[in-house]
Amino acid sequence: MSKPTADATDRPDVISRTGPRRSESARLAVLHAADDLLVERGFAGLTIEGIAQRAGVAKQTIYRWWKSKVDILLDTLADDARDALQWRIPEGDTAAEEDLKAHLRRVADFFQDPAGQVLQALVGHAQLDEKTAAALRSGFLREQRERDIAGLRALLTRSLHVTVGDQTAGRLVDLSFGPLYYRALVFGEPIDEEVVDATARAVLMLARESAA
Repeated sequence: MSKPTADATDRPDVISRTGPRRSESARLAVLHAADDLLVERGFAGLTIEGIAQRAGVAKQTIYRWWKSKVDILLDTLADDARDALQWRIPEGDTAAEEDLKAHLRRVADFFQDPAGQVLQALVGHAQLDEKTAAALRSGFLREQRERDIAGLRALLTRSLHVTVGDQTAGRLVDLSFGPLYYRALVFGEPIDEEVVDATARAVLMLARESAA
């Protein structure tokens, strides 16, 4: 979880997607605590009591804002991934392959960060809990997929002058991130440069073929 900026406590109160009005400084304290404790203790060892103690807030306060530790982690993931997984398409004449490799490397790095460990914990728990699976898929994963489709399309249009339809864009996104998620989530191993490079080349080759 990224640390708050100096003016974080000056931001207005916010409305949680899961609870009533709350202060931004307290919200960030809870999210930071959940992030840190997940890394230290794992998903099974993460408790509302522990989060409350680490964040310096009452347990009852957390329950007014979130229904469970899963909801806290979903908010943590949404906050961190918004910046970490953002597509950054540079201005000017740059090579499509280098641009795509750069983004895939950022995704690979994300899996090694605490925020990436939050995603891995939620995906793992989702295999055993239908409510977690539904919340993760309808929320973060759906929204991130939409961002990835838009980002890849922008890259292809700018660098290759290629326009792809919805179905093709979705398949290219699957191919772009499938190997990375497989390596990180199934085997729990770092994503090396060879995987990133081979993936980028394969995606762009298929994108060119789709426009031929």
